[in-house]
Amino acid sequence: HEAGHAVVSKFLPTQDTVHQISIVPRGMAGGYTMYKPDEDKNFMSKTEMEETIISLLGGRVAEQLVLNDISTGASNDIEVATQIAKDMIIKYGMSDNLGPISINTDKDPYELQLLGEKFGDAIGAEVKIMLDTAYAKAQSILNNNMDKLHAVAQVLIQKEIISAEEFESFFQE
Repeated sequence: HEAGHAVVSKFLPTQDTVHQISIVPRGMAGGYTMYKPDEDKNFMSKTEMEETIISLLGGRVAEQLVLNDISTGASNDIEVATQIAKDMIIKYGMSDNLGPISINTDKDPYELQLLGEKFGDAIGAEVKIMLDTAYAKAQSILNNNMDKLHAVAQVLIQKEIISAEEFESFFQE
């Protein structure tokens, strides 16, 4: 799972550098992939948000591809990815189909209802399209780099923690 996040992130230009990967359980997490920010940012681009969703889904995709099964380990990743997709559409107006609109249900819980049921359905459809597209991109990255996914996973099984330098060594030609 964690190897999936890390390998997918490596191939997404807007994502931060992998700092450490661990499969040692901490609290509710079964492991983690820690990133080192490349720069301080006050905003995120649409591309960066889309790539963050792809990276978040990389763990779930890895489980599906390698184990031919999925677990509850990706539940928080899916929750965060879904929230980003919803924010892109109803908070930041980043939907090509719905256009530049902002809906703030925190300020006005009835705002979405005033726009109508069809509009709500369109938002749900847009979120689904974003998540499905991101999932497919994560699948493509991992299918094209299955050797790296397996190599990172094997070292994690042996050592439980991989540093940034060790992770980068898998991508040296």
